[in-house]
Amino acid sequence: KLFFTDYGNAAKVERCDMDGMNRTWIVDSKIEQPTALALDLINKYVYWLDIYLESVEVVDYQGRRRQTITKGRQIRHLCGLAVFENYLYTINSDNLSILQINRYNGTDVQALARLDNAKEIRVYQKRTQAAVRSHACEVDPYGMPGGCSHICLLSSSYKARTCRCRTGFILGSDGRSCK
Repeated sequence: KLFFTDYGNAAKVERCDMDGMNRTWIVDSKIEQPTALALDLINKYVYWLDIYLESVEVVDYQGRRRQTITKGRQIRHLCGLAVFENYLYTINSDNLSILQINRYNGTDVQALARLDNAKEIRVYQKRTQAAVRSHACEVDPYGMPGGCSHICLLSSSYKARTCRCRTGFILGSDGRSCK
């Protein structure tokens, strides 16, 4: 799944399949300017910053069990969001420090380090990298991912895929080749 925020006409947090299909709103009320998003891939939670409402909140992948982690004026100066173990990590855009926030109760906020001009933060950990034996976008014997001539996108599961074309090309009737 792909998770993303939007604060155009109607602010929301959404999810869809990797090919853009099955788009679903998971948060669409009491939300104004969601500017950063982080996923807890193990427990299946979505965290986001709302700089207008000055809050950090969380829901499960279906948009249920919504909770406010922390609220206050300091939120409007945060950008980027990552989750690792018991903490959320974000950047304070005023002083460019990395902040660590307890993700269960919003307390225990600590400045860890300062950076020059940081706007985003990511945490990489081996446990969160899914091990898949095979998937629909694997390279075929002709060197084409999923048998697609240009772009292969996983669909509703790792066993399904959708072929797409680069700009200026259209997908052929076979659903795989681009012309």
